[in-house]
Order: sequence, then C-alpha cells, then structure tokens
Amino acid sequence: MADTDPDELERRIAQTRAELAQTVDAIADRVSPKRVAERTVADVRTRAGHFVASVGDALGVTPRPLPAAGDGADAERLWEEEPPNLAPVLIGLGAVLVVTAAVALLRRRGRRR
Repeated sequence: MADTDPDELERRIAQTRAELAQTVDAIADRVSPKRVAERTVADVRTRAGHFVASVGDALGVTPRPLPAAGDGADAERLWEEEPPNLAPVLIGLGAVLVVTAAVALLRRRGRRR
C-alpha cells in the first residue's frame, strides 16, 4: 500500500518541485537567445580558427590570432611585424585564370568546327 504519511508526501512533493524547477531552469538557459547566440559565436570562432589555420598551412603562413574586440588594436596593425607573403596566392590565382581562359578558348574552337 502507498505511504499515507503526510510528512513523507510533503517531503516528496517538495523534492519533486525542486527537481522540476532545476529542469525548467536548465531548459530556459539552454534556449535563451543570449545563450544560443553565445554558443553560435563560439562555434563560428572555432570553425574560423580551424579554417584560417588550414589556409595558413596551405600558404606556408603562420596566422596570428586576431585581437579581441575592445583591445584598441586597429586592423592595420595586424601585420606590423611581418606582412603576409601574397606571392603564392597571386601565382595560384594567375594559374587558375590562365587555365580557365585556355579551357574556354578550346571549347569555343571545338564548337566552331
């Protein structure tokens, strides 16, 4: 048979209410727009960091972390010590343009015949 002791029932009800309040608080925290935005920003920063690192590895450039907002650092000062070497990027871009132009010309010649 079920416990009919009123004190025990009140204790269980109070415990259940406390657990329910914690659950509701956790859900509210998880879906709050501020928390969602914070998690999204953190995720984007992490992904951007991985992307920048992979691009830097491909170009042979060691990327430096961007200064945090409010540091008073200007974008112009990011490369004060060592400007990036853009030669590999420009050479690659030129090669892509030449190949694209050659393919376009070959296709046009093939259609005219």
